[in-house]
Amino acid sequence: MLNITNNRIDKWVDLEKYKSAKVFEDNKGYQSIKKTIWVLSFLLLLILFLPWTQNVSGAGSVTTLKPNQRPQTVQSAIAGRIEKWFVNEGDYVKKGDTILFISEIKEDYLDPNLVENTGRQVIAKESSVSSYASKVQALENQIGAIGDERSLKFKQAKNKLFQANLKVQSDSIDLEAVKTQLSISKTQFNRAINLNKEGLKPLTDVEEKRVKLQETEAKIITQQNKYISAQNEVLNAKMELNRILAEYSEKTAKAQSDKQTALSSQFDTEAQVNKLKNQYRNYQIRNGMYYIVAPQNGYVNRALQSGIGETIKEGTAIVSIMPASFDIAVETYISPVDFPLIHKGEKVRVWFDGWPSIVFSGWPGASFGTFGGVIVAKENFISENGKYRILIAPDNSDKKWPKELSIGAGTQTIALLENVPIWFEIWRTLNGFPPNFYNPTNGEQNNEKK
Repeated sequence: MLNITNNRIDKWVDLEKYKSAKVFEDNKGYQSIKKTIWVLSFLLLLILFLPWTQNVSGAGSVTTLKPNQRPQTVQSAIAGRIEKWFVNEGDYVKKGDTILFISEIKEDYLDPNLVENTGRQVIAKESSVSSYASKVQALENQIGAIGDERSLKFKQAKNKLFQANLKVQSDSIDLEAVKTQLSISKTQFNRAINLNKEGLKPLTDVEEKRVKLQETEAKIITQQNKYISAQNEVLNAKMELNRILAEYSEKTAKAQSDKQTALSSQFDTEAQVNKLKNQYRNYQIRNGMYYIVAPQNGYVNRALQSGIGETIKEGTAIVSIMPASFDIAVETYISPVDFPLIHKGEKVRVWFDGWPSIVFSGWPGASFGTFGGVIVAKENFISENGKYRILIAPDNSDKKWPKELSIGAGTQTIALLENVPIWFEIWRTLNGFPPNFYNPTNGEQNNEKK
């Protein structure tokens, strides 16, 4: 028995009845065990008050800092048939080096002279545009000539109308003069008759006056006919004016209609020219797509397509290329409960699969084989694995990361938080509480001030 309490059990129970009690009572190492237990209990109590660094751990892989430095696939922009390979797996290629040559498989592009024929069509259509433009110009000149001719004809017709009006006035005056002469002739004829009856005038004089009266009556009829004819000429001149207006309005309208038709054909042909030019340029660009080239300097990791004569579709991945130069980084994933504790600019510790390391998560100073990193980005949208992605770059103030690292290698990360006693960490873990929320002093806040 250890006798470590005042409530001794031997006062309540007869220990002599039990064989095990007699064994401990007669054991000489009893005092040593008692001291050892006291020492261990004291050490355990001290350990509970030792500092422990809270941390957020994560697992991920090696990647690159910039998206254009990560492994990529080279795809075919058009459908075709594989004709010739120019590279092997593992080859180093420069930007613009030819990787693969494919041939055409679509019936719309099988003509070997497709580009040249389309170019000739463009030239022909451009000539049609020029012809329509010349026709439009000719019609504009014709419209101008029609307007000039109508102006001259209209002036000529107005002059005729004016002349007809003057002739009407002249004939009207002549008619009034003849009427006056008729009146005088009648008076003279009546006077001659009266004088003849009185014997003052001979009969021959009466006959002369009768003849003169008849001539005057004939003149008045003739003059009336001339007057009416002059009035008809005025009406004809007015009708001629209206006819000229109608005739040249019709000619102008027809020329305008022809002009609009020519303009419509010109615009339609110009649209066809632009469409043909677009097709011509597309065909030229498509001819350049038969040779698939490297987008940047790098190494051919793997040929995703193989063989000769195989057909591929648009957007088919052909080869995978790893860029020759890249800035290494680590992407790690943390639980949603730890996401508020991670800040941009905060320092973390990283160790890599296959690299010798001894890690004490609560005592980072006692760890070996870890490397310094700085959080440069964190996603605010949860990933498919139910965790948040964090991007870590090398810490330039710490030792350099190994050059032997390859993209895709596994990694483990620890983000160091506050220092707390071990008993507090045990209590927090047993209760399932998250690490203490805090704002770093040298993290994201300082970066924002800079």
